[in-house]
Amino acid sequence: MSDIVTITPNPAVDVSTTVEKIVPVAKLRGTSQRRDPGGGGINVARVITRLGGDVTALYPVGGPTGLLLKQLIESEGVTSRTWTTAEDTREDFFVQERASGQPYRFILPGPTLSESEWQAGLSLLSGLEPFPRFVVGSGSLPRGVPADYYARMAAICRARGAQFILDTSGPALAAAVAGGVDLIKPSLHEMRDLVGGELTDATAWETAARTMAASGKVGMVALTMGHLGALLVTSKRVLRAQPLTMVPINAVGAGDSFLGALVAKLAANEPLEEAFRFAVAAGAAALLRTGTALCDPADITRLLADVQLQTA
Repeated sequence: MSDIVTITPNPAVDVSTTVEKIVPVAKLRGTSQRRDPGGGGINVARVITRLGGDVTALYPVGGPTGLLLKQLIESEGVTSRTWTTAEDTREDFFVQERASGQPYRFILPGPTLSESEWQAGLSLLSGLEPFPRFVVGSGSLPRGVPADYYARMAAICRARGAQFILDTSGPALAAAVAGGVDLIKPSLHEMRDLVGGELTDATAWETAARTMAASGKVGMVALTMGHLGALLVTSKRVLRAQPLTMVPINAVGAGDSFLGALVAKLAANEPLEEAFRFAVAAGAAALLRTGTALCDPADITRLLADVQLQTA
């Protein structure tokens, strides 16, 4: 079994295209067509694989879309372990408008999982032998799945001595944090919802992350802040990264690229500063790609020298 396992309860086939301009009623003819495997944990696994890491992706598959998803994932060299759902795996679609340069993201709800179906995912995770050192849970929860689903995964990992890393939002994130996780990667919006208060500047965001790390419920907070940069906070230290000066093409997949690079370097026993620096470069590299292509290792290498860290 791989050192790293990702689990994606609500995966998708991501379809992306470009049109000249989005207008109502008219037929909007795409000038490109691309299909990528999608869903938070799957994207993280794709990035780790590109960086030479050892990773296995766990996810449910249903119907023809599920079969296509598995083919797309394995075509990128990612090892899969799946379970089956009665309803079809979802598709999401992304449209880039050439006239404005604006991306439009359409996220569909996906299947409703029965209790036996979502329990199958937990059984698949708990039955892994040998158990991985790192488990990454990422993405939304499908309909029918309880809000404490990721918290149950964290408990399995804790019992097996593995680190559980989480990137999700809303009640699912809050429930997992209440039970304890090793690392969370919220965005500004997700962090605001989690702490339940208005955070008005970078100092307030950092204070909230420090408080969370000091509570003992979260070992590490990796807070991605868009134009404000990023933070990596533990109970003992804070690493700050300023945003890189660049013209972004597309923000899709930046968070997943950040997390995939961070986990790959942590699993390789790199120093925390280097892992964070690499993650910031990977998140920025994703901004240079179109659609759902995620980061390119060559862009990460090029951008690394521009990442400046401050420590506290």
